Amino acid sequence: MTVPSNPATGYIAGRYRIDDYGAGGFRFADMSHRGSILALPSGIRAITLDNITDIDAALIDLALAEPAGLDILIIGSGAQLTPISLTHKNKLKAAGVGCETMATGAAVRTYNLLTDEGRRAGALLIAVA
Repeated sequence: MTVPSNPATGYIAGRYRIDDYGAGGFRFADMSHRGSILALPSGIRAITLDNITDIDAALIDLALAEPAGLDILIIGSGAQLTPISLTHKNKLKAAGVGCETMATGAAVRTYNLLTDEGRRAGALLIAVA
């Protein structure tokens, strides 16, 4: 199933590098977005997330539903490194998806590198000031 791009609803189809981050948002696909995002090979979507402890099972399921599949999900935890819950990490592991948590800046750089390599990588990125 292909989901069409619709920036008005917070979704843009396609694989994009993150061009910039900070000031509470991200730049990608010649657009600027305020708030957190979930970047997957099939597209980037806006998510309502201010803190890593707010990650829930539905958000993990959304990442795992990626049609192309994922080898790794990079978690950008904000300005500081904060680990993801063991429950979520185990769910990803059980699905065969690696998980690395790091501060958002490092997560953006890692995601871009993996994207440039053509890897099946996703990134859940919490916006930073």
